Amino acid sequence: MSRTVTGKKRKKLYTLGGVVVAGLLLYTVALPELFAGHYDRAEAESTSTEKALFTSRAGEEALTLDTVAYDKKMKALTNYASSTSASTTRAWPVKTVYPNAGALLPFKRIVSYYGNFYSKGMGVLGQYPEEIMLQKLQHEVSVWNTADPTTPVVPAIHYIAVTAQGTAQSDGTYRLRMPAEQIQKAIDMGNKIHGETFLDIQVGLSSLPKELPRLEPYLKQPHVHLGIDPEFAMHNGVKPGRVIGTMDAVDINYAANFLAKIVKDNNLPPKILVVHRFTENMMTGYKRIVPLPEVQIVIDMDGWGFAEKKVNTYKRVITQEPVQFTGFKLFYKNDLLPPSKRMLSPGEILKLQPAPSYIQYQ
Repeated sequence: MSRTVTGKKRKKLYTLGGVVVAGLLLYTVALPELFAGHYDRAEAESTSTEKALFTSRAGEEALTLDTVAYDKKMKALTNYASSTSASTTRAWPVKTVYPNAGALLPFKRIVSYYGNFYSKGMGVLGQYPEEIMLQKLQHEVSVWNTADPTTPVVPAIHYIAVTAQGTAQSDGTYRLRMPAEQIQKAIDMGNKIHGETFLDIQVGLSSLPKELPRLEPYLKQPHVHLGIDPEFAMHNGVKPGRVIGTMDAVDINYAANFLAKIVKDNNLPPKILVVHRFTENMMTGYKRIVPLPEVQIVIDMDGWGFAEKKVNTYKRVITQEPVQFTGFKLFYKNDLLPPSKRMLSPGEILKLQPAPSYIQYQ
């Protein structure tokens, strides 16, 4: 159970059920407002694997991306056989700018645990004591490392820092910002396992321009990244949970440019932006989304259900509208709801075209 914030009354948290493949998951919480504070993490020593990803010219301080290795790895992710027609392979790998040196993708695969510490219904982060939860995460990391020894796995904590609400707050936004101590707790966990931390935003009736600046002190840290959830991006006064929300390329480019400025201003390695998606309308204008040297964009298949349906959603919603990288979410509970009898295995997921670079467990 998470600690109660001093001087603040903690209220009961409610969770509504699912709709369609992923379900329209509405998480209702009432918690204290976000307050200032951030954590400066010391850079971990570069491993020999990380060093091998980059080359440096004599006399130059800055490392440069090994574009040959990058192209080779991107091509390998497509899983296309040499006999596959050119018309099929044209979309993947996506032709975008090269990332700056220090980029995690595609050289690494990220395996994350998702949720909120106040809620057992929002994901595994809130379901177990910290040590047990981290042990489970490390087990999944070892499973994925075994499934694909060519792509080292980086563990991550994916924390919902702004949650959509079923009732209006005083400002009418239908969203709630998590307190600084809880955001700090997520970052500390990422540090503890020498991994990454993602801060996720469900804007409700707020907006990214209103929410992102409040997270900037955390995003200035080199191992802290961003997730945005169009499912809870509501419009025209519609409350979260009534319909599935949507974000346009304009919103996603705003987030990418916000991160890019942080990277440039603070001389950081590239950030990762995860965008959740399980329907076509959750994300519009994919051709206008612009990956940047400072920001790698992952479109994460966020749907739950039986195996065949999840794979079909990935093919229909993610593969057919390529942006840069892909992700795949697994649900310990919802993926086992009838008629499903099992979760997809890492081996099955790695056969997808393209193979996901980001894996999330809820």
